[in-house]
Amino acid sequence: DVQFVESGGGMVQPGGSLRLSCSISGFTFRHFHMSWVRQAPGKGPEWVSWIETGGGRTRYADFVKGRFTISRDDDKNTLHLQMNNLKPEDTALYYCARCRPGYECYDNLRDYDYRGGGTRVTVSS
Repeated sequence: DVQFVESGGGMVQPGGSLRLSCSISGFTFRHFHMSWVRQAPGKGPEWVSWIETGGGRTRYADFVKGRFTISRDDDKNTLHLQMNNLKPEDTALYYCARCRPGYECYDNLRDYDYRGGGTRVTVSS
């Protein structure tokens, strides 16, 4: 079975940092593009960042550029999101999502086929 286990969330003050991880099993991780997506309370899902197979290309939503960094460790089947200079508006449930085979996906959430349950990030003073 395809499984994602996100971790690393928590409460942090504005300006702080967190590193999220998504441990993956049930499929050959290195063969798939992946993304982080977030959903704030009362809002719809919002694409955050994308990384291609092999990690050579990455993309970011404008609201996280320069603050977040996505990475992957194919040997450990793990996806990461380093989040720096966090803002209150970054408060959300963050989850990893798998891009459908043969698709590029980027910010098109309809092209993702599996997702994790998420880890909650709260940015507050």
